[in-house]
Amino acid sequence: MGDFEFPRQFPQFPQFPRRQDGEFLAARFESHRPRLHAVAHRMLGSAAEADDAVQEAWFRLSRADADKVENLGGWLTTVVGRVCLDMLRSRKSRAEEPLDAGTPVPATAPGPEQDALLADSVGVALLVVLETLTPAERLAFVLHDLFAVPFEEIASVVGRTPTAARQLASRARRRVQGAPTPDADLVRQRAVADAFLAAVREGDFDALVKVLDPDVVARSEGAVTAGAAAVATGATSFARFAALARPALVDGATGIALIVDGRPERTLTFTFVGDRIAVIDIVTEPEKVALLDVRLV
Repeated sequence: MGDFEFPRQFPQFPQFPRRQDGEFLAARFESHRPRLHAVAHRMLGSAAEADDAVQEAWFRLSRADADKVENLGGWLTTVVGRVCLDMLRSRKSRAEEPLDAGTPVPATAPGPEQDALLADSVGVALLVVLETLTPAERLAFVLHDLFAVPFEEIASVVGRTPTAARQLASRARRRVQGAPTPDADLVRQRAVADAFLAAVREGDFDALVKVLDPDVVARSEGAVTAGAAAVATGATSFARFAALARPALVDGATGIALIVDGRPERTLTFTFVGDRIAVIDIVTEPEKVALLDVRLV
């Protein structure tokens, strides 16, 4: 017994790394990815932008000392919130700029799975009204009301006091509660969409403005604009494609499909409030268009 010595190492008992290696850290991050993407998607209204925001959160985590992060989920949510806030502020700063000549009406292509998840939890009317909130109001409302993030943490993201963060969420909540219900009458929607397409084909700016909500938001994979005048200006540049456009249901929603060689090349999908178009979504990437259920009507 006196000659027994404890071994210096116990390989049969794996040890957690004191400093998290890349593979271990990536696995922990992936466990939080669904929630982070949900937060970013509701903040930005775009699956593509949400992917960018989540990826940026990973870059920041990989550069940080993760061993000092006690609540990784909360830390990552805060980081994603800050990234989304910066993206929203950048979007607002570009909102008054007209679309470049030759650029189709912009919109976002979240993808059917993400769209279904988002619609189930917040509804189309909320998506429309979220676009009218200031970036700080949107962040406070989404983080607190949809994801139960405490105002103390939200305050650190927006750079204000918890009381001010609470007031931001309260203002946003009042606007959301007063949001109109989108029109579900497909026949009426089809008439508005037909009027939109006819105005585009004729290059009729005034007719376009009449079918657009004053606060209409138009989005694409690479651009965002807001306001009837700016959207109408961009839509007139779509005229050269309009001869190939056909009325369609895109994943069950009223829209327009650009048909080339018998197949949809791009789609425009509309969200309506009353008898006007409140949101225009356009998908141009072939891989994303291929995932859509496009039915000509």
